[in-house]
Amino acid sequence: MKQKILFFLFSVLFFLETNAQCAMCRAVLESEEGQTAAEGINDGIVYLMAIPYILVGGIGFFIYKKYNKLKSN
Repeated sequence: MKQKILFFLFSVLFFLETNAQCAMCRAVLESEEGQTAAEGINDGIVYLMAIPYILVGGIGFFIYKKYNKLKSN
């Protein structure tokens, strides 16, 4: 149990800034001079990636909440 808590704390508190790109987008955007479009594409991909995790986490929270409510009754 203690290891799970430590892992959770390290993963939440000590995260690195990440950038995500598909191979084709990366090849096209590396040839650009300003790199502003590449930064925008990276941010968009990260936002699109975060939404499913938030939804699954919310559903998991509601299931957990409902399970504990039934268990206490």
